[in-house]
Amino acid sequence: MESFDIELYKTKSEVIRQTVEQVKKDFTMFGMDVEFTGTLDMAYEELFQQLTWHVSHLLEIDPHRLSALLYQVDLGENKIMESSSLHPEWSLPEVITELVIHRELKKVLIRNYYKNNPDKL
Repeated sequence: MESFDIELYKTKSEVIRQTVEQVKKDFTMFGMDVEFTGTLDMAYEELFQQLTWHVSHLLEIDPHRLSALLYQVDLGENKIMESSSLHPEWSLPEVITELVIHRELKKVLIRNYYKNNPDKL
């Protein structure tokens, strides 16, 4: 979906752990629990399944709260519509979930980059 390959990061345990923590932090702010068993090879699938359920639920009962969550994650409506048109075989909750996971991973990677390269600030 996005211009970088998420597959490159699925085996990097620290990046996975940090991404899960970022997802949990953002979803907890909106009253949603996200659990992680710690199994690295299943991390993406675990997150995808749980977040898709949360997104579907919010779409049905509280779209305003979903909008606030997406604002917190920094995911715009234009990106969602663009990705939806590129992947018509996916449901809207699946598209949103995929984009949320990618955005949270990007946050982690950017944070780590600047943490390790403070002279780039």
